[in-house]
Amino acid sequence: MIRIDLNGQVAVVTGGSSGIGLATAELFLRAGASVAICGRDTERLAQAEAALNAQFPGAQLLARRCDVLDAEDVSAFAQAVQARFGRADMLINNAGQGRVSTFADTSDEAWREELDLKYFSVIRPTRAFLPMLRDTASAGNNAAVVCVNSLLALQPEPHMVATSSARAGVQNLIKSLAVELAPQRIRVNSILIGIVESGQWRRRYAKEAQPDQSWEDWTAELARKKNIPLGRFGKPEEAAQALFYLATTLSSYTTGSHIDVSGGVARHV
Repeated sequence: MIRIDLNGQVAVVTGGSSGIGLATAELFLRAGASVAICGRDTERLAQAEAALNAQFPGAQLLARRCDVLDAEDVSAFAQAVQARFGRADMLINNAGQGRVSTFADTSDEAWREELDLKYFSVIRPTRAFLPMLRDTASAGNNAAVVCVNSLLALQPEPHMVATSSARAGVQNLIKSLAVELAPQRIRVNSILIGIVESGQWRRRYAKEAQPDQSWEDWTAELARKKNIPLGRFGKPEEAAQALFYLATTLSSYTTGSHIDVSGGVARHV
């Protein structure tokens, strides 16, 4: 197994209180980095902070309540990171769930909400942390932005029309950022996820599964219905490993690219 030492480096993870974000924070802490996480739910954030501190005693961890759609919240989060750690080397933009709707039943308000969430969950944190990332890069160190996006960006689904459209636009934005920031030695990449285990899916399981049906059997059945070649849902840590790779010097010559974490669902070449 390849190991990398991130002592002295700072990783920032939005949406870090659960799922992919929490799994990503664990990887960075395990590698010795200082980590700042944020989330909207104060209680869930406190639980995540306690779990991480228990798993990594003495770790340099900052957890702060922040709504990435609130410019003042994001600015305050960046200031807190600056005050606590004095720098930021890697930014993981991880926020937002999918909206199930067709063109016929998506209202103007729903369109605005979806576009606002998907775009500004990338725009606002990137804008807020860019000065620190520039300082990191100008000192000759690794500086990277990695965004969690969806395979819907390249392979839209009609029952998720608003999310698919927004995800495609965000992928275009990520590519543009990569080109713009490359001369400043800041790399920008993304992962494109398919179905990954989450609290949202756990809630569906509790509501829809048969009384004697296990989580494994229920998800395997759904995976078959959705034609996932690997026959299962992805795990948060599998997406986190791809994020870790793209954020660190393991991918030092990669920018403007993406890693597919969909279990083989992608049909494009």
